[in-house]
Amino acid sequence: MTFDYYASLGNRKQIPEEETLSFELVDICSTLYFKGNKKEAREYYIKQTLKTKFKVPKELDFSPILSIMPDSAWIGFEVEFILKTPWYSKDDRSFHVLENSLRKDHVFGIPFHPASSWKGLLRWACRMESGLFEHLEKNGMKFEGWKDDKWILYLFGNEKNNTDELYQGVINFYPTFFDRIKFEVINPHSRKTRAGTQPIYYEVVPPKTKAKLQLVYVPHAGCEMHTETNCLETINKLLTATEKLLTIYGFSAKRTAGWGTAEISKWRAFKAGMTVEEASLEKFKEALKIQLKL
Repeated sequence: MTFDYYASLGNRKQIPEEETLSFELVDICSTLYFKGNKKEAREYYIKQTLKTKFKVPKELDFSPILSIMPDSAWIGFEVEFILKTPWYSKDDRSFHVLENSLRKDHVFGIPFHPASSWKGLLRWACRMESGLFEHLEKNGMKFEGWKDDKWILYLFGNEKNNTDELYQGVINFYPTFFDRIKFEVINPHSRKTRAGTQPIYYEVVPPKTKAKLQLVYVPHAGCEMHTETNCLETINKLLTATEKLLTIYGFSAKRTAGWGTAEISKWRAFKAGMTVEEASLEKFKEALKIQLKL
């Protein structure tokens, strides 16, 4: 005996009242949409989204407590920021009531930026600090021939397709969750009539939303690469790349349109019971050197 999940949803004639964008609710809206009830399904979904305050239940909130590090050599970093432009990342769902839905946690329907994406974007930002742009200009915008500097390998490790000896980086990343969703509408115009054709909806995290980037520096004691690395200099380069990623490059899809930029409001570091907190990156770097004795 088999059970067809979407067929069972198709038998529903009403959309249930929900307080979250749970996995089932989105599936029901999408099923009704593809059955032909497009207007009803889309309007309900948008209405439900705009009134929802997204938050992981307290009992299931496993966010890292960076102020408690299990090893005195570990350093927790927290960067608080406020979005200046919309943030968007394409959802990985096969069916959705919107063409450009936002990436969300499948259980609670909370928009988030995954840890793996932070790692990839920050590796790219560090490469830009190390001369990647100049390399691309000299090689016809081709990545071939590029080799990461030792400090980048130390932080992020080798990529999976690298045939060299594998090395795990010393930075661990955590996902960033957002607490609200809005909608951006792009209305393409006909070149002949110069009139709007079909509005395109983008589900986004709106400007002025507060969030934070969290990561932990976990040095491998006794590792050859660790002993050869100037830790303070390497961390400073990482922090500079982080600032540029958030404030200049952006960390969203449609970055070429200016989406995904932010203003950093606070830098924090936690190590062996000590806390460093500054609003300015330069003051933060100086405090790391003095207070944490890096």
